[in-house]
Amino acid sequence: MILVNNLNKTAFFFQGVSILLPAEGFDITMSREIPLVYSSYFPDSDIFTIPAIDNTPGGAISCVYVPNETILPADWQLIPVRQTLSLLTDCTAETGNSVARMLRAFHIAQWRQESRFCGSCGGKNNNEFVEEGGETARLCPVCGRMEFPRIAPAVITLIMNDKDEILLAHNKKFPPGLYSLIAGFVEAGENLEAAVAREIREEVNIEICEIRYAVSQPWPFPNSLMVGFSARYASGTIKPDGDEIEDAQWFNRGNLPKLPGSGSVSRLLIEHWLANTT
Repeated sequence: MILVNNLNKTAFFFQGVSILLPAEGFDITMSREIPLVYSSYFPDSDIFTIPAIDNTPGGAISCVYVPNETILPADWQLIPVRQTLSLLTDCTAETGNSVARMLRAFHIAQWRQESRFCGSCGGKNNNEFVEEGGETARLCPVCGRMEFPRIAPAVITLIMNDKDEILLAHNKKFPPGLYSLIAGFVEAGENLEAAVAREIREEVNIEICEIRYAVSQPWPFPNSLMVGFSARYASGTIKPDGDEIEDAQWFNRGNLPKLPGSGSVSRLLIEHWLANTT
């Protein structure tokens, strides 16, 4: 447990899928960590320290997770973590970057809420972290099961054709008019390249070739690692699956639809294509 009487210590404050900030004196564009002493407003919170990756000096992160049912002071603001990604200047920044620290904190905070009880015996997990081989884990005091944060890999792909166009799709969950790249989760026993080809075949009915890794990004919504690729159209006729994808089309640089916001791998891949660097 962190001692809250340290005036110099700062922490990320979360409630649900949002980051918490006092309305006065804190600008989300400047700072997302606030003095830990503010935790006195929320006595029932989960207050913890996330160990640094590879024991990097100064890399530990303090965090306060406020229960969803807690009523906030009137002068506090809730800002969806996903919304803050639009402030990113580089979504591939290394782990010491302030946004990367926030994403790590948010991922671990969500996982702690989901792993309060052991998945093997149902016993209540220890509240403190156990450091095992430089990784963050929780230990069940009943059966001894070690539990690590869940990370589900997902692939996302920029597909190009010989006309210098890219394939963009509208998912049923997207706001009206928004188009993005084809993405999906990796199945057990599947490598990343196979997942890329399968997702594209399933969702838009085409075959691709020249699959190449491009970039990756932590994506804790809720617990993913987004792995970006580029590929080229090989064959087939576009046919949206109708379950996830409502529409998919080829677009050139002059007729692009509404695109995902900055701070995501999808937008980064599209920007690289626009700059002729893909």
